[in-house]
Amino acid sequence: MKKKNILPGLALIIGLSGCYDLNKMPEGVLSTATPFSSTGEIRNYLDQFYESGLRAQGFSAGGGGGIAGDDTHSDNMASSAVNSRLAGELSLNNASKLGAYTQIRNLNFLLNNLDNTSEKGTATYNQCVGEAYYFRAWYYYRLFVNYGQLTWLGKPLDPNREEMLLPRDNRTVIADHILEDLDKAVSLLNERNNSASMRVHKDVARALKSEVALFEGTWEKYHKAKNDKFYDPTVTDEKIRNYFTQAAAAAKEVMSRNVWRIYTTGNPLDDYRRMFQTTDLSSNSEVLWFKMYDGDKIGNNVNRYLNQGGGGMGVTASLVDDYLTRDGKPFIGSARIEAKRVFGNELQPTLRDPRLIQTVCAPGQQLRPDDKAPYYVVLPLIGSSSYNQNMTGYSLLKHVQIDYTGSLDAEFKGATPGIQFRYADILLNYAEALAELDGAGNAQQIVDALQPLRNRVGMPAVDFDREYNQEADYPFRKLDKYVQAVRRERRIEKACEGSRLEDILRWAAADELIVGKWPKGALYTGSNLENHPQYKGKLVHDQPSKNNLFLTGKPGDALRYIIPTNPAGYAGGWKFNTGRDYLLPIHKDMFEMTGNQWKQNPGW
Repeated sequence: MKKKNILPGLALIIGLSGCYDLNKMPEGVLSTATPFSSTGEIRNYLDQFYESGLRAQGFSAGGGGGIAGDDTHSDNMASSAVNSRLAGELSLNNASKLGAYTQIRNLNFLLNNLDNTSEKGTATYNQCVGEAYYFRAWYYYRLFVNYGQLTWLGKPLDPNREEMLLPRDNRTVIADHILEDLDKAVSLLNERNNSASMRVHKDVARALKSEVALFEGTWEKYHKAKNDKFYDPTVTDEKIRNYFTQAAAAAKEVMSRNVWRIYTTGNPLDDYRRMFQTTDLSSNSEVLWFKMYDGDKIGNNVNRYLNQGGGGMGVTASLVDDYLTRDGKPFIGSARIEAKRVFGNELQPTLRDPRLIQTVCAPGQQLRPDDKAPYYVVLPLIGSSSYNQNMTGYSLLKHVQIDYTGSLDAEFKGATPGIQFRYADILLNYAEALAELDGAGNAQQIVDALQPLRNRVGMPAVDFDREYNQEADYPFRKLDKYVQAVRRERRIEKACEGSRLEDILRWAAADELIVGKWPKGALYTGSNLENHPQYKGKLVHDQPSKNNLFLTGKPGDALRYIIPTNPAGYAGGWKFNTGRDYLLPIHKDMFEMTGNQWKQNPGW
């Protein structure tokens, strides 16, 4: 039986306990003594990565993550618990073992045992190998985002001590290897015109390549500009521009196929929302790849926890306030305050970008197919002690299947789709890469790229001068107007899809967006929420022993906003450590198992 160096060195480094049988193949996925003798067996082996190699799946109450909750780790949403990373409260005890190396080991095992099949060169074989390269790139990318420098293993190592004493490679080395794997994936994968197969294809690999190149280009540019400890000291401005060029080129390849379209039926008040609640997106022109839940054999909890307006989390005012007005201007000044005085007015599509009311519930918005209170939101479910509690006053509508006919309240019976990549991602990556390369020189191309997103909801075209927000309280007021515009568009279009924290990290923007800030929600004191008869005096604040509602400021202040958790101990806001928290700590086992070749991340 042919076995090629089955266990790479870092399969041991991941810190699994117990003894290892070095002649043992991966368990539970191989059916023959000679592995990968047919493309059928290869495909079956690859199926395991369609479970763990996904961007978004599932959902947990209280902002635990998944399809609808990952943005609670950012300034877009807030949950019932203080976010430890944003608050600067992580410790070395929070360090996790680098489990993704297990998946990388399994993929290397496949890629180094392909000689066993007689089907090499067939379209099916090429698709399988392309999937393997894609998923290896994906797992490395997830490690890269969290930990920065890694050890690249492109093939299994002989499991002896000397082979395992490997240092971490520079950031740009890892980024380049990931991009090389994605180039291989693009060359091998099938071309698809829809997502019906629910398997990765050329445009999915191009989408990920665009994302990875944009991530590393912006990471190096903005961390280098701040001269912190997180950028690659060997990087040059030419190298950074090359990443932006690669990001734009990969996105352009998808755009030039003229296959994918921004989904629209001509209903600007519903099309955006409907895409995120449609169970089967196989024929949706915008979705490149998604995970389908049927609510029966494979279900999730999105509907269960969100279809009464709660889920132990809520959208923040920071996000709500960043949507432009209906005529394409920043939402600022006294007009903003006045709109908040009657709950729901600030959300209306006559005043604001219609994507807002399709993301956040407004009074009267249906959340369930029945019409019994409180399933129509009249006012937010604040002050509750159940999982239906809303933490900010702004309830999430996006991702909720309001007309779902399956079980509404049972565990794992929802069917909200897990969208992995959509055409909007391609347009946003392209626009941002162009803005970073030369915003002024690429201005019209940026406008054209973002136009379909504006058209879907009936918003005016991008106008960099009209939209330029230079208010004293706007975090990105000092940014180049082209970069500011594409960053805002990205935040709005991808709100509550789980990508906001990665954007903050790669922009080195925690100083502006996190440090000293504290999540707040809807206006309470100074609005019709205070003393509203619907709450019947059940909301108590400023009485520490009885509080079920926390507010900004102090008694007597004219304007006080809902905040999601007890502010005691956080008078100065979040304490994200900009000299440490951009990367997670490395688990101590890594140092021993690499003979201290690996070093701890900065600040830890």
